[in-house]
Amino acid sequence: MSPSLLLTAVALYLAVVIGIGWRISRRAQESTDFFRGGRKSPWWAVAVAMVSTSISGITFVSVPGMVEASQWSYLQMAVGFVAGYAVIAYVLLPLYYRLNLSSLYTWLEQRFGRWSHRSGAAFFLLSKLLICGVRMYLTAIVLQLVIFDPLGIPFAVNVAATMLCVWLYTFRGGVRTLVWTDMIQTLALLTVVVLCLMQMGRALGLDFGAMYGSIRDNGMSRIWFFDDWRDTRFFWKQFLAGMFTTIAMTGLDQDMMQKNLSCKTLRESQRNMMSYGAAFIPVNLLFLALGVLLYRFAAVRGIGVARPDDLFPAIACGTDAAGTAWMPPVVSLLFVLGLTASAFSSSGSALTALTTTFTLDFLHADRRQDEAGLLRTRRIVHTGAALVLGLVILGFGAIQDDSVINTIYTVAGYTYGPLLGLFFFGLLSRRRVRDRWVPVICVLAPLLCFVLSTHSEAWLGGYRIGFELLLINAALTWTGLWLSGIGLPRPDPAGPERKG
Repeated sequence: MSPSLLLTAVALYLAVVIGIGWRISRRAQESTDFFRGGRKSPWWAVAVAMVSTSISGITFVSVPGMVEASQWSYLQMAVGFVAGYAVIAYVLLPLYYRLNLSSLYTWLEQRFGRWSHRSGAAFFLLSKLLICGVRMYLTAIVLQLVIFDPLGIPFAVNVAATMLCVWLYTFRGGVRTLVWTDMIQTLALLTVVVLCLMQMGRALGLDFGAMYGSIRDNGMSRIWFFDDWRDTRFFWKQFLAGMFTTIAMTGLDQDMMQKNLSCKTLRESQRNMMSYGAAFIPVNLLFLALGVLLYRFAAVRGIGVARPDDLFPAIACGTDAAGTAWMPPVVSLLFVLGLTASAFSSSGSALTALTTTFTLDFLHADRRQDEAGLLRTRRIVHTGAALVLGLVILGFGAIQDDSVINTIYTVAGYTYGPLLGLFFFGLLSRRRVRDRWVPVICVLAPLLCFVLSTHSEAWLGGYRIGFELLLINAALTWTGLWLSGIGLPRPDPAGPERKG
């Protein structure tokens, strides 16, 4: 399909989503609608909406590409994800609803103090900017190669147009808008993946039964790895990393939890969380199955790619030496629409969360201003966040050689580790801390992790640190918090939710 037709299809899709978003946002009259959806969102709509927020363009491109090197070991992490969602549903959500939070990080001020609150919010802002920047960069660079370069449109214009669209559909409604538009984008995304699977099977001459057998019997579909504990794919490393990554990147993430906190009641929010967690395994299974078929197709046609992340785009939109497309035009259309839906959803959610965190945790506009003033401040912050996120995307001049999804989890290990340590220390311990020491502790822990990760193979007999970096980071943060409390008086019996 020609780049101009692909661009037209993307523009029409985004116009529909923005139109739906503005239609829904007409009912958003107060800032609570922007921050928490007025706590009126149906749990089932939130559960479906969270799928597209979690998937993003990274999953859409990277998960199929990672099956050659990692097989289906990613499903071991997905099993850990489900365990993590259970912890969020029955440990964190009751706390958030009991305290009626709009921003998660205000609890840190109640538990520890102002410096802890600022530290938690700052690490969230840093992690969300970096991770969303990586996600959007991958999406933007793929769309640049497929659509914008052939049309002579610069990369900066690509990024500016993307962020303008994201800003437009989240500017008025916030969470109220995101719940419904992301639900639509989830359904569109899953439809695209299923249709791509069918098209790949057809291209390989396989009916459904033969396609299933081909995927099942392929060596790349191995799931369980129990034989070598030093392997980054070892089950318990992946399971625990998946569990605690979920707790950190969902349960302690303003982006992901804003939709959950928009549910009417705690019970509905818990139902949403567990339904979403259960759906995560079959959704990722679809992407992994697609990866097996993509690699088989590449082997049959002699297609070589420099990086795993290039596999899906190369087959969906590429051509052979004679200029003949590898796949029918409908596949390139489906690929571009699926990539757009996943990227648009995750970036819109991130932009709303960045706005909420900066407005409430740094400016404290909800405490200092009336509704009219809060509305003005929130809109200024929202516009500024869109500009900063666009600059971050432009700042990513290169992506690592391995799968970008590994980059995501590496960044998460460094930036979410202090958050995980802070929250779990506050929840599981009643010990006081020296609040002014907390920012230093939260910076030192990732630095120590970097040193340990760089030298782990030499220092630990060949052991290579993988996704468990997050746990090590959280443990170092916990240790620093414990040491900071030496010599302080014991807390009163009022409980850990009182400011220390």
